[in-house]
Amino acid sequence: MTSTPAPAADTAGRTSTTTQPLLAARGLHASYGDLEILHGLDFEVGVGEVVVILGANGAGKTTTLRAICQLVATRGELTLDGGSIAGRPTSAIVRQGVSTVPQGRGTLTDLTVDDNLLAGAYVRSDRVAIAQDIERWYEVFPPLAARRDQTAGSLSGGEQQMLAIARALMSRPRLLLLDEPSLGLAPVIVQRLFAVLREVNEQQDVAMVIVEQNAALALEIASRAYVLEAGEIVVDGTAAELRDNESVRRAYLGY
Repeated sequence: MTSTPAPAADTAGRTSTTTQPLLAARGLHASYGDLEILHGLDFEVGVGEVVVILGANGAGKTTTLRAICQLVATRGELTLDGGSIAGRPTSAIVRQGVSTVPQGRGTLTDLTVDDNLLAGAYVRSDRVAIAQDIERWYEVFPPLAARRDQTAGSLSGGEQQMLAIARALMSRPRLLLLDEPSLGLAPVIVQRLFAVLREVNEQQDVAMVIVEQNAALALEIASRAYVLEAGEIVVDGTAAELRDNESVRRAYLGY
């Protein structure tokens, strides 16, 4: 394990020729009022790279995603494409190519499936391409196509997560943040969702930061991983290193 991240590589083993990371944090602190949750994190995500953040409940994983989007008070350096995004409005960060699938689905429950997908494309103005993307996601997730006129709140948990992922990708992000995408879902649905995430990463070069309790599953599609404990990074390395290190698996990954 090293404290310096390896060059960006995707799950097929490609190494990025880009020296500047897509996202980088240096000495990142985050707090809710007087309660500090993150204590000086250093991490980065390369262009087209999948990075997983692992750790027990309360370790600071969700707060890390919220810090990237500036949904929580932060201090320290946080850059996207080398430019600072610290202190920027969340809407501006979305327009720079960052999209989020929050924990608990995060669908607009009173809107139809169609309208949820349209809402995901609010930063775009290319109407023809937006319509094409909607149909594409209906092909990827057929259950959504069958329910396109239903409200999101009437969908099953698995269908809502499909919708949440499709909606997040409607903005055509460069960086996708996912918070516990497998939470509460049947194994067959989880496998399908992670297969789609792998395809999106490999075919569209979308970088991802995935917070996930199912470490074994997440490490299958990741190139690197960070393990958080009490708001600090205690282990980092390639996905293969973490999978193969028995002491790390037992101490931090739970399998």
